[in-house]
Amino acid sequence: MSFIARSTIDELNERLDALAVAEQYVRMEKRGGRYWGRCPFHAGGNERTPSFTVDPDRKLYHCFGCGKGGGMVGFVMEMEKTDFPETIKSLAQRFSVPIVYENGAPGDEGERAASQSRKEQLLDLLRRAAGVFSHFLLERPEGARAREYLASRGIGAGTIARFRLGYAPADRLWLYKFLRSKNYSPEFLRDSGLFSTNHPESAFFWDRLMFPIADRQGRAVAFGGRALPGAAQMDGRDPPKYINSRENEVYKKSQILFGLDVALAEIRRGATAYVVEGYMDALALHEAGAGRAVAPCGTAFTEEQAKLLRNWAETAVLVFDSDEAGMKAADKSIVICRKNGLACKVVVPGMEASGAEGSGPDNAIGASPGDASSVAQGDYLGAAKAIAKDPADILQKFGADALKTAMESTIVDIEYLIDRGKSLYDTASPRGKAAALARLYPYLDALGSLTERNACLEAAADALRADREAAKADYARRKEPRARDGADSENEGGQAGKALRMNDELFLLTLVAVNPELYARFRSSVGMDEIEDSGAKEIFVALEECFARGESGAEAVLQRVTMKPLRDFVIERGVSPEFRASETCDPGKLMRDGIRRIRIKRLRRRLAEISGELRLAEGRLAEDRSGAEQDLDELIAEKMRLDAEIRELEHADGKVYK
Repeated sequence: MSFIARSTIDELNERLDALAVAEQYVRMEKRGGRYWGRCPFHAGGNERTPSFTVDPDRKLYHCFGCGKGGGMVGFVMEMEKTDFPETIKSLAQRFSVPIVYENGAPGDEGERAASQSRKEQLLDLLRRAAGVFSHFLLERPEGARAREYLASRGIGAGTIARFRLGYAPADRLWLYKFLRSKNYSPEFLRDSGLFSTNHPESAFFWDRLMFPIADRQGRAVAFGGRALPGAAQMDGRDPPKYINSRENEVYKKSQILFGLDVALAEIRRGATAYVVEGYMDALALHEAGAGRAVAPCGTAFTEEQAKLLRNWAETAVLVFDSDEAGMKAADKSIVICRKNGLACKVVVPGMEASGAEGSGPDNAIGASPGDASSVAQGDYLGAAKAIAKDPADILQKFGADALKTAMESTIVDIEYLIDRGKSLYDTASPRGKAAALARLYPYLDALGSLTERNACLEAAADALRADREAAKADYARRKEPRARDGADSENEGGQAGKALRMNDELFLLTLVAVNPELYARFRSSVGMDEIEDSGAKEIFVALEECFARGESGAEAVLQRVTMKPLRDFVIERGVSPEFRASETCDPGKLMRDGIRRIRIKRLRRRLAEISGELRLAEGRLAEDRSGAEQDLDELIAEKMRLDAEIRELEHADGKVYK
């Protein structure tokens, strides 16, 4: 058996740049002749004074906080959880050190393959697949539709190359035949995640724009695939817009951020990261020159992802959709950022940006709520008419300059949360003030500094015209038993570490998860954008992935639910009689009723939004502004249509209207 020669290890130690290695995991700053950063091993991301240091000359690291230290090979082994040979091979490749083996180098293809770990083989396969998809996009006529789609979204050749975008051919058997010709075994391909579980020669990704998902070293570990406009499944229905690789030994979606390998240098340079919702949003920001953008991989922003960013960034700027679901996601992500030592700001695309080209009430693209010229009386959370929903929309409709301007219009997290409370509650009433303040408690709990916490609580009390001392007393008493009120409903659905409570959306998705035979009918009636609860949305994603792969059974669904409290919640509730078909329980009827309730709530939320837009339109009409009368007529017509639809659903006796 061949072993890596000592001469290779010695040459690697000679060439290795200790600071460059450390900066792959920690943002380092030079102070007093040494380089310092926040320790990646302890303090949960909240370490305020850097205690981790690297000596580039001796090629050693040490943390004065937790005592960990040693050489850089050991550091990488600790960070990546890899063994010694695998770490040496990875570093040798990075620093261009040829690997020499004792007892002779592995000889033929079979022996070289045998010398690789399964992880290395899988990474090699995914690298090859990414190259194939890129070739189809850039060189083959089959990729023309994907190229046209990217051009229509304003994505240029430079961004395509940086992110190694690709196209998966429509021939579902092509990839299998190609990889078999490269001597990959059927068993290995079956477990690679590139092929259907039930039809192992059929590609999982086909006729899709492909987004390679890379680790920090830029190695492809998974893929996201977007359906192209006009695509249809074999049954004639619209395919799911996005599908993602399932998790494996090289890919844990809660621990990976799309685009981090591309954005890392800019994030480290500016100590700031933009966190967006989707792949296309990340591409749009990079296209606009905002090269610090990353995105979760088909899931909500997680604790692990925040800790990962904290290694290089001081501040996270959240750039989520401007709809209610996006704002709820921002609420939760702010707390996650603060818990993990990240300062936080928010951009709300969809609001008017003063100074952007074409700005005005009908050209809303990303305003700061503090800009009085952009939205009357600072009511930026719903008063302006949203034209562009997210960064990808802004790039497509207004161009790169407008998107870059929009990203400069930020609000600090506490101001955002205060204004959110004002938009959700009647803060002219004592009860509304109390509810808006109670909404801030998870955020205040997440702050590491007592001084900062007090300052934020006082600022919130002042903004809501509440007594400071009373607000502090209420916060101090928050854990005492008390009657629950409407302020608690914001946390329904819960997050990891908090008790989950049933709501309409969780009930419906739990029902479908434990009765997955209902999913085909469910997905034809409900879109992902109609679900707001983060737990329910994660179950929806799991169901969609199982559906796309042809996998059946509740166990397959639960394996894809990454949040343990949510998985336990579904299991516990799912075995109860209320979800099981019986003489007294019809899951199909429960599903139809649940869909109807969710649809009615969504329509009522839209009615509330229209009320704000009507006030804005009436103000413009009073100013005799062009187009105001037409906007007012359209809003009134929409309100009448929504009122009629709600009445019809409320008296439908369980019938679902699409």
